[in-house]
Amino acid sequence: MEKILIAVGSTRRPKLAAVQEAIRDFGPQLAPGSDFEVIGAEVESGVGHTPANRSELMQGARQRAEALIRQACEKPEPAHYFVGLEGGLDSIEEQGQRRVFLESWAYVTDGRHGHFGRSGAVEIPDALAREVLENGVELSVAIDRFAGAVGIRDNQGAWGVLSSGLVSRTEAFRVAVVAAFAPFYNSKMYHAASGARS
Repeated sequence: MEKILIAVGSTRRPKLAAVQEAIRDFGPQLAPGSDFEVIGAEVESGVGHTPANRSELMQGARQRAEALIRQACEKPEPAHYFVGLEGGLDSIEEQGQRRVFLESWAYVTDGRHGHFGRSGAVEIPDALAREVLENGVELSVAIDRFAGAVGIRDNQGAWGVLSSGLVSRTEAFRVAVVAAFAPFYNSKMYHAASGARS
């Protein structure tokens, strides 16, 4: 049985669980009959503690995956896939009003090709948005204060608090990982679409 190593640019439990859960869903399509191993490593995102827009979220996810590739060059058994995960905020203007959303992004690469995936988005309260975007408070600190709890980031996350437990941080990242891996496990569709375009 072939072992497929998947490196994740984090050691946080919700992020690693998200990748493991996603692999259970698409693993049989990605590499039938293979055994998957998820390994976490702390790497820098190269963006702020709470990305404040979609570009920063995507950049942070990609840079985490690229940092893993650099680390892999020094290891005897390099990973087959590298996963960068980044959570943060995205702001839009709608009917003259700022609306701020919490999003979870993933970037997956095999070292040659890379793809992004994103969770859904949940709108955050104005007061929380101001605390993070205008006062510079890290989202994990701000959400602990707003919810009157400690360590929310390592449990249900801001997603869990805002959705009253219906969507956890792990689930949001799981959706992003499934989406980012789609061109790998559903390569026939992506190649067919590329061929139809040319």
